[in-house]
Amino acid sequence: MKKEEWLIKGYVTESIDKSVDLKTEIRKLCKEKNAVILAHYYQKGEIQDIADCVGDSLALAQWAAKTQADIIVLCGVHFMGETAKILSPDKKVIVPDLNAGCSLADSCPADKFAEFVKEHPDHTVISYVNTTAAVKAVTDVVVTSTNAKQIVDSFPKDEKIIFGPDRNLGNYINSITNRNMLLWDGACHVHEQFSVEKIVELKKEYPDAEILVHPECKGAIVKLADLVGSTAAILKHAVKSEKKNFIVATESGILHEMRKQCPNKNFIPAPPEDSTCACNECNFMRLNTMEKLYNSLKYEWPVIEVDEAISKEAVKPIKKMLDISAKLGL
Repeated sequence: MKKEEWLIKGYVTESIDKSVDLKTEIRKLCKEKNAVILAHYYQKGEIQDIADCVGDSLALAQWAAKTQADIIVLCGVHFMGETAKILSPDKKVIVPDLNAGCSLADSCPADKFAEFVKEHPDHTVISYVNTTAAVKAVTDVVVTSTNAKQIVDSFPKDEKIIFGPDRNLGNYINSITNRNMLLWDGACHVHEQFSVEKIVELKKEYPDAEILVHPECKGAIVKLADLVGSTAAILKHAVKSEKKNFIVATESGILHEMRKQCPNKNFIPAPPEDSTCACNECNFMRLNTMEKLYNSLKYEWPVIEVDEAISKEAVKPIKKMLDISAKLGL
């Protein structure tokens, strides 16, 4: 009966005694099962702190490709688990909650994207990593926000390119590479919601602050930025900068690592529109909890599976991305 409930809910619902020290028990299970925990910067701070690797999408893919662990627990969203499974098909890949999807990936249905690709047979297809395995399977090369510009630049200037699914990232890459890539009309609900007016007000309150913006944000937000970059680039810049105040326009989970590495600096989350909330969180990323992480390790479920035929095609553009990134030192 319990397993039926798990299947319905998408995660292990087993109750945990309040006396259990979750941090200790999670690390014990990792050692017993030869498991590794990979966590995205957008996860809750306590999950980041217990992970073996914390990073952006590129770093997590690189770790998944090289780990010697038998089990990979991916604390992120579903497409990240798929990417790990595609790169390590012989390993068991677990996500704490199968409901942790991605609005950007959802904005690009595989069947419709495949039709779009067929309508433009003379185009090279570049897909953002925030896509399903089925979308990656009809892609020539995958990119992340860390390496998108460099990978686009690796193609001839006259190359006809489809870029999907994020229109904001695509527009940004077009603007800095002088390209005219054909863009799929998708977007991330988190990065779409930042408010220009509220960021301008914060800048008045902190006139010396640098504005750090993720390229998935709308063009009007990008224009306010002192730096546009991936979560990893934003973190790296904050560490090196002599500034003390930073307004950060990306999912607020990244502030945990920024504050850890720069305890004497002030990081202010950019607020979303139409909300009294002072920060912008991804409701999918926040579905993962310490309790679900513990139970997923204990019961080795939910497991990510990728259709073998899809995986065979999807691994090609992912490996191409990793190869180009390695050559570029990313």
